[in-house]
Amino acid sequence: MTVHIGCGAGFMGDRFDAALPILASMARRQGPKYLMYEVLAERTLAVAQQLRRSDPDTGYSPYLDHYIRPALAEAKRLGVKIISNMGAANPVGAAKRVRALADELGVEDLRIAVVTGDDVTAHMTTEEIIATPTMEGIGFEGRPIIAANVYLGARCIADALATGADVVLVGRTTDSALALGPLIHEFGWAADDWDRLAVGTICGHLLECGGQVSGTYFADPGFKDVPDLARAGFPIAEVEADGALTITKPEGTGGLVSRATVTEQLLYEMHDPAAYLVADCVADVSQVTLSEDGPDRIVVAGVRGHPAPPTLKTTVCVDNGWMAEAEMTYAGPNALARAELAGEIVRERLGFLGINEPARIDIIGTGSVLDGGKPERRAARSLATTGEYRMRVASMATERATAQRIADEVQSLYCSGPAAGGGYRFHVTPQIATASILIPRERIEPHVSVIEC
Repeated sequence: MTVHIGCGAGFMGDRFDAALPILASMARRQGPKYLMYEVLAERTLAVAQQLRRSDPDTGYSPYLDHYIRPALAEAKRLGVKIISNMGAANPVGAAKRVRALADELGVEDLRIAVVTGDDVTAHMTTEEIIATPTMEGIGFEGRPIIAANVYLGARCIADALATGADVVLVGRTTDSALALGPLIHEFGWAADDWDRLAVGTICGHLLECGGQVSGTYFADPGFKDVPDLARAGFPIAEVEADGALTITKPEGTGGLVSRATVTEQLLYEMHDPAAYLVADCVADVSQVTLSEDGPDRIVVAGVRGHPAPPTLKTTVCVDNGWMAEAEMTYAGPNALARAELAGEIVRERLGFLGINEPARIDIIGTGSVLDGGKPERRAARSLATTGEYRMRVASMATERATAQRIADEVQSLYCSGPAAGGGYRFHVTPQIATASILIPRERIEPHVSVIEC
């Protein structure tokens, strides 16, 4: 028996139609079929927590409708089960929304399972969380904790599928669990079958970024050419009970699945290829081999596994004040000098006003990504000053009023700055910062509930 798992999204704002070619390909395949959407990261989980703070009924992926509406009816018709972390900060809310979409689309007998338990605040006090050392990110001192979510493993997803669910929605799990969960469910892999659990983990790792493994993020014209990127097919994994794993993509789509694309994705976010730590196991890809099995088909072999770590990674979200971003454009003769002068004026004005928050000022078009303000960057600029340049100010502030005042200073450049500034825009937005801690896995209690419609 071959299990087929496609990935319809690799981040929160990925292509909304990528799942449709996958479903068309699934229609021609035999065996269990799954469609995963991986849309959650530390940053997007923080955004979800912000949304839920303002409206308790939200907090799931704001793009849920965009992904689920086009695919739900066809997936149900084909028997393709959907697995996704679109639940984000509110998996139950996501399930309610999917149920409403099913009603709108006339999809009957849809069974939705929800995995909860990743909210650590249900198991640990604020004092316990603060007392746990951070492994990365900011400290908690003086910052209100908004949420803490642990990376659950794949077995709770397998438990959810065991209820007969057509759709499984989770919050924070490891990304790879979205693929490993179905494999545990279908093949009955034991909790200590480390080699096969590692294969399933690497399967999910290769799929989790969507089109990256089939050429989209890989492309670099003239160096790494990829055909028909506008129609790139997102990946499909074929997995056997013994752990045989093949990565491919839907027939007739653009993109490319090659040893090079798979290698790049395999090493993505992998600090130690011999010890890739996730909730379910420790995967070792140091001896992996990749071989071609026809066009756009790569066989992955040699994955090994070791016992799971005793602790689980947890993302803690804390209040981080406000961010002000404001921009003004200068064009025409001497535009670069006028844009630079505008930035200098804002910096001086903030000092006059007693606003001491550090502000970053970039001239977009001359090196904002690599910090164009550094002397060596400024010296390397083109001598041509005629063109179009956008001056951008960004600063963090504890209070919203301070952030707004920073943005207002850029707006004042219309008449109180260099000649011919225009195109002002600004955003003042609340910020959440994140940090990671490790907690003992026995403190976590995943729970599966079912919604039928």
